[in-house]
Amino acid sequence: MVIALLAALAAVLLAGAGEWLHARRVRRVARLAFGDGGRPAVWAAGAPLVRVVGLGLVVFGAAVLAGLDPVGGDQTPSPRASKQVLIALDVSPSMRIKDAGPNAEKMSRTVWAGNVVQGVLDRLDMKDTRITLVAFYTKAVTVLQDTTDKNVISNMFDGLPLYVAFEPGPTDLVSGVTAALNVAKPWARDSATLIVISDGDAKSAMGSVRVPPAIADSVVIGVGDPNRASVVSGHSSKQEATSLRALAARLGGVYHDGNTRHLPSDVLRKLAMISPSVGAGIGLRDAALAAVGAGCAMTALIGPALMAMGVRRERAGVVRKRREVQGAERAGQAIALGA
Repeated sequence: MVIALLAALAAVLLAGAGEWLHARRVRRVARLAFGDGGRPAVWAAGAPLVRVVGLGLVVFGAAVLAGLDPVGGDQTPSPRASKQVLIALDVSPSMRIKDAGPNAEKMSRTVWAGNVVQGVLDRLDMKDTRITLVAFYTKAVTVLQDTTDKNVISNMFDGLPLYVAFEPGPTDLVSGVTAALNVAKPWARDSATLIVISDGDAKSAMGSVRVPPAIADSVVIGVGDPNRASVVSGHSSKQEATSLRALAARLGGVYHDGNTRHLPSDVLRKLAMISPSVGAGIGLRDAALAAVGAGCAMTALIGPALMAMGVRRERAGVVRKRREVQGAERAGQAIALGA
């Protein structure tokens, strides 16, 4: 940021010196260009300032963009990841109930959970991050491990009936979270963020849990209507917010009612896995892009504007009449030569 400001300041000073030299030269031929008064249109006096400011904006924006990492997943992943995102996903039949989302037309709990998690995935720098997903129902299974492809994770939330891969029965939330924590045991200290996604409709509450040193942050996201129950597999199901809040407390993390809202920005900013250049710095990126666009427009359009409206009206009328007379004279000469 400091380098960008210094570069913009240098560009402004250099452009200002150039405009000063240009103004001295223009004064010598002012009467030829602008008539007897030797003055352009009133607004044209600000043209040098527009050019200087435009050039400064272009240099500032370009310098900022040059110093930012690219957003997106087109980077080459590092052979050794320093960050891990561990997702424990409830895939029980109750997660297919359509009572989630902020709109009147609800979507399934799993699909809406995918929208909430996508807000986290979009802010990950996948160059140094790996994602592991543990699916749980009556037991827990590690579905994906150390992947760098966000799209594969997103596909897991598209309503796939993953519960058919398990024996039917009540949801074992304890096994799901425990299995996810066991996956994180060999990882480096404070290198992982745990995200638990469930409606809390489980057979037993979470007891004491030992969180491995690898887990730096934990977020428990609840989905499903917490007030009105729906019938599935012979029993009523709703989001058990009390159980999920207790689980978050035991994990030393935060609980978020994600049934209608995405994760708040203040929660996302605190996650250790969020890349500052992709998350918090995205406002700076937008500002740099706007500066480049505005600066280019100012420097590119000021020239044609001066050509079209740079002289006073009376001088423009004189020039127009002179051109008409010259055009008529050329036409007469052409007719005379043709005769």
